[in-house]
Amino acid sequence: MKQHFPLKDIQQEKRIYRGRIFFAVGLVIICLLVLASRYAYLQIFHYDEFSTASDKNRIRLQPLPPARGYIYDRNGVLLADNYPVFTATLSKADVENVDTVIEQLQPILELTQEDVDRFKSRIKTARKTERVAIKLNLTETNIAKFSEVKYKFPGVRIETQMTRYYPHGDLFAHVIGYVGRINDKELKSIDKDLYAGTNLIGKIGVEKSYEDLLHGTPGYESVEADAHSNILRHLGRKDPTRGNDLYLSLDYGLQVVASQQLAGRRGAIVAIDPRTGEILALVSSPSFNPNLFVTGINHKDYSSLRDNIDQPLYNRAVQGVYPPGSTIKPMEAMGGLHYGIVDWATAISDPGYFHLPGDSHKFRDWKKTGHGIVNMHKAIIMSCDTYFYILANQMGIDQMNQWMRQFGFGQKTGVDLPSESEGLYPNPEWKMRTRKSKWMKGETISVSIGQGAFTATPLQLAMATAITANHGSHVVPHVLRATHGAKPFTVRNAPDGKINFNGTDEDWIKMREAMIDVIQSGTGRGIRTPLYQIAGKTGTAQVKSIAQGKRYNEAALSERQLDHGLFVGFAPADKPEIAIAVIWENGRHGGSAAQLAKPVFDYWLLTRKKNPIRPANHQVNGGLMTAGIKPGELPSGNESASSTPATSAPTSAAASTPQATPTRPATNEVDE
Repeated sequence: MKQHFPLKDIQQEKRIYRGRIFFAVGLVIICLLVLASRYAYLQIFHYDEFSTASDKNRIRLQPLPPARGYIYDRNGVLLADNYPVFTATLSKADVENVDTVIEQLQPILELTQEDVDRFKSRIKTARKTERVAIKLNLTETNIAKFSEVKYKFPGVRIETQMTRYYPHGDLFAHVIGYVGRINDKELKSIDKDLYAGTNLIGKIGVEKSYEDLLHGTPGYESVEADAHSNILRHLGRKDPTRGNDLYLSLDYGLQVVASQQLAGRRGAIVAIDPRTGEILALVSSPSFNPNLFVTGINHKDYSSLRDNIDQPLYNRAVQGVYPPGSTIKPMEAMGGLHYGIVDWATAISDPGYFHLPGDSHKFRDWKKTGHGIVNMHKAIIMSCDTYFYILANQMGIDQMNQWMRQFGFGQKTGVDLPSESEGLYPNPEWKMRTRKSKWMKGETISVSIGQGAFTATPLQLAMATAITANHGSHVVPHVLRATHGAKPFTVRNAPDGKINFNGTDEDWIKMREAMIDVIQSGTGRGIRTPLYQIAGKTGTAQVKSIAQGKRYNEAALSERQLDHGLFVGFAPADKPEIAIAVIWENGRHGGSAAQLAKPVFDYWLLTRKKNPIRPANHQVNGGLMTAGIKPGELPSGNESASSTPATSAPTSAAASTPQATPTRPATNEVDE
């Protein structure tokens, strides 16, 4: 009988099956335990971290840009205002493809390539949720077009933002300056947290110098938003802090009068208080409308300003350098006293020329026949070139350079305005460094009458005149008088030391008397007045060189080849309240420049307190409406771009203040 063997081991299979079941259940339990442990770890130990990360998906921190501080003159006249404009904005968190959105918006919002480039530059460095301006100052047409297709751009918003407005147009352009869109270079240097949500920054003038004070501190608002960036509710807010208000030393009325004197002319007028260094008026002509630059100047307007032969964008008062001519003779004469080379009794015989020993070259006096016997007092009154040729030859260029630098020549004044020029007081070291040649004695002679390579800014001349009026006390020119706001700032408003002078106070008094006589009977007698005493000095700066042996022939020269006219002065002479420097490009001579200064003196000393000039609808408080402007009447800034070339033809000044229309002196007057 055959033996049968079972094909299956039922018991063994049961054992294997049970083992597999236990293993699978155990594996599942282990996985569940791992998941539970991880869940507990995240929920218990990292709750705050992941709760915050979750909130970021729906809660946004939006920057609130601060309003810019207002700028006023010394009497509370509003010079720089803020007003609202409509702005298109978006953030990277709101759109999938920024470039595509901008491309689609270009025809709708009429975006220029400059708008696009500026936006792309700013969006690169912006936070994901920070809203960046696509275009400022949208027109009604832009807004209407966008409203029709708004549903296509869920991440784009039309917001109201504050921008800058200059209610007096070109009147203060070169000193107040303007703000403009933040560019790539500025973007790299600014504190991005401090400028979050801000589009504008100071570019030139006071707006740039005091950017830190004017800008303010941004605030933030926490909001809950849906997936389409629509705000569902406001969770919290920290208000921004407005920038400081600035009160400048400028006087609106004086600025108007000074500007009127230069209307249709090229030149500059600077008036300062010699006691403090406060700048009372600063005019550069021609000027421009700063409102053009605030939200972005178009190519046509910018080209018109840039290519204008009269350079309206150039600040002649602070950046312009000119040969100072005879205006520096009082300062140089004081140097002769300082070094003991001359005294008030020292006299020379002037035949109308001077030549260096052993040299036949004649350095001619402006008066062909000479002035005869001349002492220092007469040399100042008649502006005798020969006297100063002899003095300079004895003093030497090194002593001249050391002395004149004490008055601020050849270096920056320290004014609180950007882009100041140093001018140049030439010397042997400078010539060797820049021209690789030795100094010639004849160059010393040219420098002695403010010619040759010697150049100065109108601001430097005003400061040097103030130092002379102060009997040597040094002042630093400045425009900021006071500031009100959250940021502390100390304004320096006092004399800054005294120049080193070996003479006496009586020497300063005698120089003042000589400068008074310049106005009473000398080269500046065209502006003498019985109402107060002016101490002054005229100057003429040669534009086109004249060959040896030739005489100046005005009729043979073009208008732009004519000599520059300069004037410096202070008044009242015995207790100076105002010091003035005037440059009239191609104004022919100093007598004409002096007549531009006369109405400025008159307004400050006679008219200002009795009948001050103020803008229409003027109120002291800042803000758009208090400036007398209605939102619907905001100008575009295109009306006064100062694109018409200026001429030197005389024009009458304002009738509201005593003045003398600049004209060429009669033939019996000294033409220096």
